[in-house]
Amino acid sequence: MEIGITSFVETKPDVHSGEVISHAQRLREVVEEIILADQVGLDVFGIGEHHRADYAASSPAMVLSAAASQTKNIRLTSAVTVLSSADPVRVFQDFATLDGLSNGRAEIMAGRGSFIESFPLFGYDLHDYDELFEEHLDLLLSIRQSEKVIWEGRHRPAINHLGVYPRPVQKNLPIWVASGGNQQSATRAGLLGLPLMLAIIGGSPMQFAPIVQLYKKAALHAGHDLSKLQVGTHSIGFVGPSSEWAADTFFPSTMAGMNKLGKERGWPYYDRSSYDAARSFEGALYVGDPDTVAKKIIHLCKHVGITRFMLYVPLSTMPHDQVMQAIELLGKEVAPRVREEVAKWEAEMEQEAHPLL
Repeated sequence: MEIGITSFVETKPDVHSGEVISHAQRLREVVEEIILADQVGLDVFGIGEHHRADYAASSPAMVLSAAASQTKNIRLTSAVTVLSSADPVRVFQDFATLDGLSNGRAEIMAGRGSFIESFPLFGYDLHDYDELFEEHLDLLLSIRQSEKVIWEGRHRPAINHLGVYPRPVQKNLPIWVASGGNQQSATRAGLLGLPLMLAIIGGSPMQFAPIVQLYKKAALHAGHDLSKLQVGTHSIGFVGPSSEWAADTFFPSTMAGMNKLGKERGWPYYDRSSYDAARSFEGALYVGDPDTVAKKIIHLCKHVGITRFMLYVPLSTMPHDQVMQAIELLGKEVAPRVREEVAKWEAEMEQEAHPLL
């Protein structure tokens, strides 16, 4: 069971002062967050790609590379790479470079992206949204498979037996498919035998169990070994010394962030009652003291079937010291409890399945 952090490196106005942190400062802060996550024993850190004023990281590989030489064990991934509007050759080169700098700790999390600013920015047509992703994923996997690439598609010039360099340290650079719960995406990931990352930001996380089962069914149908498949979730949350303090501290920025996006996307107004409902045991927010957050993650693992949990913190802009505290608590107190309990549960399941062992 892997535990980690995702960050979109947001630079929204501070909800208390109204000040807006600079992109440069927030980028430096998130590198410090990655270094701390490594020091406290977290398994993975993901950086999201965005192309708008209130997010500082347009190039996850660049941000992760800044932390690569200052970390030892933590895996470094995009969360996500908007593959539909990116050149797969350049994506592979960037993350192969990161893999070399980190000595084999890089990953790519490929998705369509829930933000669409990159499409007009790089000259892509939104009408080709799905087709672009399928084609670019096919090319990315072809590059991973072979140093010399022969490939032809509709939206990008063909490649005729050309090499793509550098090659990564890892023989198979991990490529995850990220989805918000789309059945087609889960099925595609299963058929390809790729790890699946699910963004769970609302409703009940238990609703994603059928998606995981669909993914596994597709993988089994394609002949993949289910024991080697990975399923992760990305969920908003915050860890504090007490549940009451964590809830009160995380609410202002969460309300501001949800209502900013809600205004753009037509969501209902997000208030304290919405927030408290999402903090419930069956809700999508992982906010509370270490024991509360650990129990929710364990519940998710047992009932949805995940192998990786990534906590998205902060939502909107929060004081850097509070974010660092949450990361430290996640690594030092939450992760060990989750790993221990999940290991026990898995051993019990194995014993039940093979009672003579």
